[in-house]
Amino acid sequence: MSATATATARPDGAPGALRHRDFRLLWAGESVSQCGSAATRVLLPLIAVNALGAGAFTMGLLNAAAWLPWLLIGLPVGAWTDRMRRRPVMIVCNTVSAALMFSLAAAAWLDALTTNQLLVVSLLLGTTDVFFRAAYSAYLPTLLPAEQLADGNARLQTSESAADVVAPGAGGALAQAGSAAVGFLADGLSFLVSAVLLARIRTPEKPPGGGERGPGQKALAREIRDGVAFLTRDPFLRTILLCDAAMNLFLAGAQSLSIVFLSRTVGADGTVIGVLIALAGLGGVLGAVLSPRLARRVGTARAVLLCAFGAGPFGLLIPLTGDGAGLLVFLVGEFCLMAGIVAGNVVIVSFRQAYCPPEMLGRVSSGIRFVMYGTVPVGSLLGGALGAAAGNRDALWILYAGNALCALLLLKGPLRSLRDLPVPEADAAR
Repeated sequence: MSATATATARPDGAPGALRHRDFRLLWAGESVSQCGSAATRVLLPLIAVNALGAGAFTMGLLNAAAWLPWLLIGLPVGAWTDRMRRRPVMIVCNTVSAALMFSLAAAAWLDALTTNQLLVVSLLLGTTDVFFRAAYSAYLPTLLPAEQLADGNARLQTSESAADVVAPGAGGALAQAGSAAVGFLADGLSFLVSAVLLARIRTPEKPPGGGERGPGQKALAREIRDGVAFLTRDPFLRTILLCDAAMNLFLAGAQSLSIVFLSRTVGADGTVIGVLIALAGLGGVLGAVLSPRLARRVGTARAVLLCAFGAGPFGLLIPLTGDGAGLLVFLVGEFCLMAGIVAGNVVIVSFRQAYCPPEMLGRVSSGIRFVMYGTVPVGSLLGGALGAAAGNRDALWILYAGNALCALLLLKGPLRSLRDLPVPEADAAR
């Protein structure tokens, strides 16, 4: 059975992943937290642009700060989380993130918010995100059997995409109304809700595996090398990673400019920007919902190729955006781009979780994120520099064209000749 096989169902008809109480708690907590974060992703840059006067390069710095920790600590964090129980790490990360958001709410309430504070908080939130994601990716197989990972990942991704539909409009409206404190406070509370729900999970977590481990730096370095070696030797993981990292580079640059482009170049107000991003998020919902069905119909390897080659060209519509009816061009381009990205991500994450040995998953996942997310601060600075030098619209042409061409990298590996990505024999026999 492939990693995207249909989940088994309960007698009452509930899909496989939802039959597990603890998965439902994880899903509910992440859904609430994603809603708060999705609103903040629109609110924070709009506050930076409209209230604090940030330009294209400053916006690139702000986006880069959130992702810089992946370059600094991404690899050792993966090895650390393979040594620790993952759920406590996730609870601590959510609690710290809540405190950081409350600090922004207090500063906004006192009219003392500065660009420097936004940069520092973005950097610290990015640090907690490194730990959380490393633990989170390796934790899901604790709650679900391998044949239900695709269903679980699809539901988690659907919730994230749904949050991108529901929440950005609220973030834009809050920015337009000057109510940043309320938005930051709500995001902080959403992190606390997620922490509480995680604390209620009962599934026992196995002690950290992976054989004998020493306590010192040499042992840690050896574990990191083992994870990197596994990743670089495997042709499937290596090929997908190369393509995703290159795409992230260009998309990060484009995303760092999207708010300032819509606000200053196109002339849209905060509420309209929030609504546009929310509606475009429906593409992500569609991609998450259809991904397992697409993978079953055409095969997991072909689904990855189809999503990469089919989505990228739609990004080239975004630089054509104008005011009035011209905003529909942005909506169509972003909607289709998000649908393809999310659908491909569900297939890839489910494959990786079923394919990698459990004791290596934290290190492999963090190694992948180290490369993928490590390109984001570089891409953000590239986008900011291009926007400042060539103008926002011309910069977006360059960045989205680069993203579309990255799909060609998938043709250099084994995916082009396969219908399905491989899964371990033990899982296939289930």
